[in-house]
Amino acid sequence: MARKKVTVVGAGNVGATTAQRIHECSYADVVLLDIVEDMPQGKALDILESGPILGSDALITGSNDYQDSQDSDLVIITAGIARKPGMSRDDLLLTNKDIVGSVTKEIVKFSPNCLLMVVSNPLDAMLHHSYKISGFPRHRVFGMAGVLDTARFRTFIALELNVSVDDVQAYVLGGHGDDMVPLVRYTTVGGIPISELLSSERIDAIVQRTRQGGGEIVGLLKSGSAYYAPSAAVAQMAESVLLDKKRIFPACVYLEGEFGVHGLSLGVPVKLGANGVEQIMDIELTKDERSMLKRSVESVEELVAVMYKKS
Repeated sequence: MARKKVTVVGAGNVGATTAQRIHECSYADVVLLDIVEDMPQGKALDILESGPILGSDALITGSNDYQDSQDSDLVIITAGIARKPGMSRDDLLLTNKDIVGSVTKEIVKFSPNCLLMVVSNPLDAMLHHSYKISGFPRHRVFGMAGVLDTARFRTFIALELNVSVDDVQAYVLGGHGDDMVPLVRYTTVGGIPISELLSSERIDAIVQRTRQGGGEIVGLLKSGSAYYAPSAAVAQMAESVLLDKKRIFPACVYLEGEFGVHGLSLGVPVKLGANGVEQIMDIELTKDERSMLKRSVESVEELVAVMYKKS
């Protein structure tokens, strides 16, 4: 069976590590694309040379030319700038809007039938913009945030209880940021509800640490941000699509009435398969969960309003 083709746009830490993880799985050939001359070529060659050691026959090539992304099955957009000291959130938003918009136009030109996964921040707003620019049906455009947020939540629970992460099941919905909505009611350890194992105070503390998970890492690194866990989350979603595994993940998608949200991109549980978002799991939420989701929706609405007001 011919290998699938994946293009990763942006060869920074998240993009290059994502390309590495997908290459190591050997079921897809990868194009690592960046505007910086020679840099993606160097990183791709380095990754390619790990193939004999890791047992991967997959090809990976670096490029500065979108033509090399032609006929990709999946395109992953990680391009964009990180927030710098003194830069306002709106400056970051508008700069990355332009980058993600121009990338999306090029991708659509060369891979009109691809699935599009957006990773660039601020994620919910960037997904919204890429979806609008692409003209693709919404099931073919989705964003990675919830898998990462959920992984952080599961990590902190496993540490708290001294159990295997494999036995911790959890969901985080909503926007990617301080207003994300961890669904404590659906969080279990070995099938046991977390409320049976931890006090509400400890659960609240873990929820808060999850919300600030990215910021905690930025604070420790001083310059730069997380990329090991984000790239692992992207690769897990890519695998579900490329191997048609139909896994259920929290992913950012454009909503048309689900969860009472119309015309906005937000993280919700979805089934991911070869056709992209094959189903949105429109689960019932409690009054408190709806209230938290409403705050998350308002945060994303604010970003989208700024994005289009100043364009």
